[in-house]
Amino acid sequence: METTVHIADLPDFESEAVLRAHVGQTLAFYDTNAFDPAGGFFHYLKDDGTVYDRTHRHLVSATRLVFTQSMAHVQTGHASYRERTAHALAHLEVFRLPTGPAAGAYAWTLRDGVIEDPTVMAYGQAFVLLARAHAHRIGLCSAADVAQAFDTMEALFYRAADQAYADEINGAGTLIDYRGQNANMHMCEACLAAYAFTGEARYLQRAQSLIERFVFGLAEASGGLVWEHYGQDWSIDWDYNRDNPGNIFKPWGFQTGHQTEWAKLLLIAHGHAPDSRYIPRAVALQQAAWQHGWDASNGGLIYGFDPEYRPCDTDKYFWVQAESFASAWRLWRVTGDEAFREQYLQLWRWSWLHLIDHVHGAWFRILSASGGKLEDTKSPAGKVDYHTMGACWDVLAVGGLRP
Repeated sequence: METTVHIADLPDFESEAVLRAHVGQTLAFYDTNAFDPAGGFFHYLKDDGTVYDRTHRHLVSATRLVFTQSMAHVQTGHASYRERTAHALAHLEVFRLPTGPAAGAYAWTLRDGVIEDPTVMAYGQAFVLLARAHAHRIGLCSAADVAQAFDTMEALFYRAADQAYADEINGAGTLIDYRGQNANMHMCEACLAAYAFTGEARYLQRAQSLIERFVFGLAEASGGLVWEHYGQDWSIDWDYNRDNPGNIFKPWGFQTGHQTEWAKLLLIAHGHAPDSRYIPRAVALQQAAWQHGWDASNGGLIYGFDPEYRPCDTDKYFWVQAESFASAWRLWRVTGDEAFREQYLQLWRWSWLHLIDHVHGAWFRILSASGGKLEDTKSPAGKVDYHTMGACWDVLAVGGLRP
């Protein structure tokens, strides 16, 4: 069953009530379909909520569910979401490696409750820190638990000489040569949350250091935008995954949504410790993402563009639109520039008409350039609508909305 939404039916996206109602509808999709009484949540849901893989679990989904459930508790005050956060947090421990060079870290995937892929990804460990920070906020983790997640990342991946985290420890316990910005960006996000909820200065300092390295340092070598892939010495690798621009975690090209995510992180960090360089840098990243990523013919932001700023993946991903409306709203509130308010509204309008499932709830994961359906898997590994609900909660936190 599908429904058609017309432009005349669009709600007021500058209304707090509209955003809260939308988050409630998204949560309801997962409340109804994802909870697994035997442990954790199901990670693979079709558009209608049908679970299409009951036995596989992914670390990124597992950690992000701690985030969504804890935030739902904070936003609604409902005890059930605190209980679900505890349920998700307990299941996360099944991923923990008991022995080996990375003992205490978290494996990438499970099958039937047993570790399937023991690869230790810095990307996944960063989300362990984010999960614990949010669990700490609602009293389910101690500050020491948050510190342990940070210290594990420090020991396994951080290289002080590089001012950055390495990326992956394979099943043999070897740190591979590949380096990437994506894990570092999410570690910056996790550190900002850890600082917000514990007050420990080292988390903010690390977030600021990562901003310096990636947004002000390495970006200079790639035309002022943040490139994805690097060699062991942090020299740019222009070819990594060139034949796989749609890769979920390591896509090729400039990622439209990663420019805007960094813009958002700059503004969050600026809110904690004002830096006169952060706002203009966030403006530049957002404007570049819009210039090179906005699809003037069809609407919406494309997934990625190449080093010559030509589109390399024109599909429309849910998270790109969500992260970009959050950064646009933050920029509108801090600069007063109407262009960012209009970006916020344009992204919401396109998403409401195309990406949001008004029948079953939540957002579709990916559409074609013109907005056509490409798959019927609403929430495969890693999605859980962390980006979409998180963007709404971020806008709500920033404020400036009508009731």
